[in-house]
Amino acid sequence: MAINRSRREELAAKYFNCSPRERAVFEAGIKLGTIYHQFVGTPVCAANADILERAMEDGVKVQPFVKDVRVRIDRSALRKKRDEFDYQTLTGNMLDVTLVIQVEKVRAVAEMRYVSELRYPLMYVKEISEV
Repeated sequence: MAINRSRREELAAKYFNCSPRERAVFEAGIKLGTIYHQFVGTPVCAANADILERAMEDGVKVQPFVKDVRVRIDRSALRKKRDEFDYQTLTGNMLDVTLVIQVEKVRAVAEMRYVSELRYPLMYVKEISEV
C-alpha cells in the first residue's frame, strides 16, 4: 500500500536524516514542548479549565502528523480566588497530556505528566508501534 504524501511532505522529508520512527519521536517532542512552553503561565481557574484544555488540544491538532491529543488540567491543583487581585496560573505539574503522532507507518504515543518522585513534569515516549 503506497503512502499518499504531498510534494511539500516529500521536500521536508529530505531534511530529516533519520528513520520514520525517529521522526515520529522528534515530532512528539516538538508538540509536547509547544504545549508546555506556550501555555504554562496562562491564567487558569475552575471556570476556564475546560476551555483551556480544548484550546491546547485544538492548537496541537492542526500541527503536522498529529493523530490525537488529550489534555487534562488537574482540577485538584486549582484554588479559589482570595481577593480581586489573586489569580492562579497554569504550571507544568497541573498538566496531563497524551499525544499520538503518526509518521508514515510509525505511530508514537508520548505523554507529559507530573512525576512526584522526580518532582518534575516529565515528557516521555510511552510506546512506538507499526500501523
